[in-house]
Amino acid sequence: MKKRIAALLAALSLLSAVLTGCGGGSNGNGGQTDNNGATDAVTARAAAGELNVGIAQDLDSSLDPHKTVKAGTREVMFNVFEGLLKPDSTGDLKPALAESYTVSDDHLLYTVRLRSGVKFHNGQDVTPEDVIWSYQRCGNPDSADIIQVAAFADAEIYQEGENTVCFRLSEPSNEFISYLTTAVLPKDYTEQDTAPVGTGPFKFVSRTAQDSVVLERFDDYWGEKPSLSKVTYKIIENADSVVMSLQSGAVDLFAHLTATQVAQLGEGFHVEEGTMNLVQALYLNNAEAPFDDVRVRQALCYAIDRQQILDLAFDGYGTLLGSSMYPAFSKYFDDSLTDYYSYDPEKAKELLTEAGYPNGFDMDIIVPSNYQPHMDTAQVIVEQLKAVGVNATIQPVTWDSWVSDTYVGRNFQSTVVGVDASTMTARAMLERFVSSAGNNFINYSDAAYDDMFAYAQSCYDDAEQTAVYKDMERNLTENAANVYIQDMADLVAVRDGITGPTFYPIYVLDLSTISYEK
Repeated sequence: MKKRIAALLAALSLLSAVLTGCGGGSNGNGGQTDNNGATDAVTARAAAGELNVGIAQDLDSSLDPHKTVKAGTREVMFNVFEGLLKPDSTGDLKPALAESYTVSDDHLLYTVRLRSGVKFHNGQDVTPEDVIWSYQRCGNPDSADIIQVAAFADAEIYQEGENTVCFRLSEPSNEFISYLTTAVLPKDYTEQDTAPVGTGPFKFVSRTAQDSVVLERFDDYWGEKPSLSKVTYKIIENADSVVMSLQSGAVDLFAHLTATQVAQLGEGFHVEEGTMNLVQALYLNNAEAPFDDVRVRQALCYAIDRQQILDLAFDGYGTLLGSSMYPAFSKYFDDSLTDYYSYDPEKAKELLTEAGYPNGFDMDIIVPSNYQPHMDTAQVIVEQLKAVGVNATIQPVTWDSWVSDTYVGRNFQSTVVGVDASTMTARAMLERFVSSAGNNFINYSDAAYDDMFAYAQSCYDDAEQTAVYKDMERNLTENAANVYIQDMADLVAVRDGITGPTFYPIYVLDLSTISYEK
């Protein structure tokens, strides 16, 4: 890792030549500060076991975990909420509010025994009624603003005995267990939107919109208590301010940095390297011309040199992808699709001519401006598309605007973002492209794909279902649903003296593993 970080310094001149306007902030002296007040604040936080964490976006307007749509909200609230099961850093699902569970009747009956003595942050005991209400809420299509979990809508959920909850399915499923990670909430509590209550190792304290979110250690937590006593998330949406916030002592940890930002850090920090576990792509609105023509979409796949994107914008960090699955889903990941489209601008021009665009066309790329890695990627894409006559213009937007207009409103031609799995399932990655899916923001519509997904849900033979999911991935690739780029490296800047950031196969930051060195 040290050699890789050192190599970043050599790449800075190349980066600045290609990615105009993409650097981090500077105060004129390398960003270093000798501000004694800042140093004292850092020392005081360390002594108290408190941590300031920088994040690039504000959270959802509602903090109710059954309503949130932003990956960034889930990243923070992973520490506040828990389900019956909880993923560990290897991706295995471990009992959380569940003490144990069994699967019987050929994957039709899931029986869960609850852990005794678990408390919500408001002091209430967790009961079977809370579990049943929480999961029925997510399965009720009439629940206002609730993100639906179809698996619960089709299940009979009932209590058996004093401390056991049963889920009887209408159809066998070997994936149902993953939905038991859905957060359990207190049944009669009505303030989840603004003052959320869960069972996690940290409890919610306060929120100041566009500024900060404060969590504190939950001393009655059922599991191992965190080392940190308090965590304040500082919202820093201006990418040019990220490095400054670290160097000035305003924050102690910042995830998802670019290679350029890492190279500007200076002394006093170390960098942890993992993967983002998402699919970064140039996502195309398949219902909007010219991207309603598969030949145009395929042309863009040939016109974009993904390795050059990694080399120029990320100093070689990242893992190339060829479809909507990332390597952490090891048994579902089909590496043969990675090089399905080789870089071939002449082939791209041929396809554009066949589609009626011999001179190319103009297009917009919507990019959330608070995510510098996506801005950097878009900058390289713009330059590469010029070679095939496509004039692309970047349209920076706020994250809230991206969510409302691009993701929900589907009012866009193309966008560079990363898409993750809200649950740790292959289904979560692939279901979004079913034509009827509410989160199918690219308007992908392919009857064969829909049929494959429906068949996959009827399979409870794991090997058969895995094969169908791989066929779905190939369908997305062959039809160039999007221009797939990479699973981005996750570079986390950590102030020296702090240890323990852990990478998960989903997009979260687990505060319970972080501590100050003794």
